[in-house]
Amino acid sequence: MTYYGAIEAGGTKFILAIGNKNFEIIKQIEIPTQHPKVTLTKIVEFFSSYQIEGLGIGTFGPVDVRLDSPTYGWITNTPKIEWQNTDLVGYIKKKLSIPISIVTDVQASCYGEYLYGAAKEKSSCVYYTVGTGVGGGAINKGEFVGGISHPEMGHVIIQKDLQDDFFGVCPFHGNCLEGMISGPALEKRTHMLGKTIPADHPIWKIVSNYLAQAILNTSLTLDTEMFILGGGVFKQKQLLPMVQNEFVKLNNGYKTIENINDYIQLASLDGNQAIIGCLALARDVAK
Repeated sequence: MTYYGAIEAGGTKFILAIGNKNFEIIKQIEIPTQHPKVTLTKIVEFFSSYQIEGLGIGTFGPVDVRLDSPTYGWITNTPKIEWQNTDLVGYIKKKLSIPISIVTDVQASCYGEYLYGAAKEKSSCVYYTVGTGVGGGAINKGEFVGGISHPEMGHVIIQKDLQDDFFGVCPFHGNCLEGMISGPALEKRTHMLGKTIPADHPIWKIVSNYLAQAILNTSLTLDTEMFILGGGVFKQKQLLPMVQNEFVKLNNGYKTIENINDYIQLASLDGNQAIIGCLALARDVAK
């Protein structure tokens, strides 16, 4: 039996999974994100019980994803101080002696949706996640879109609503997308967790407009075939049509969009898009 390993590495928890060649999940566990030494030890213990052909990792970042870099696979200047300059790939590879591929968590989600989800009939797509952080990943013809590093779509600067006096929570940019609509931003704005904010709260108009701005800018830049939205904030069911409507208004007929419901959709893999993407990365690197 051929097995692959997957790690979805988040700021509060790591999801570890074993899957077969059909990407059916054989076993999956969650462990808290603790000090790197503790977390990495638990990772190695879990995967040591299986003979896996390869391992795919989708991680919080920033992370060095340049294959020719001496620090490939390192988590770099993350706000999680304990994890700064952690050699994630190097440590695991040394202990398990398996091929490993690493991307950001949102790129992994994008890959999962591209191969088996909402974008499986498309040649290009962009995935945005809105939760504790805000990020984006893009794929064109099977390849991740990037340059010297991975995209940081959550840190694009947005045009603030004239009635919005919030300065943002991002320590680097203030009114970037993440600084204005991430979970911590919503909590600071409303003094409520995102999931408890009423559906008719005026904050959702601001969130939908800011996200639509980012989607339009990315659409004009990359000319991608569709956008997929995920993350905890989209448990607010009213938000997707609000984003779609704001996009249509901002676009103002400039770019031809045949069906906005097809062009901007929710993630379709029941929260497993990152794990499935990581299993696909593991298959790719094991070839």
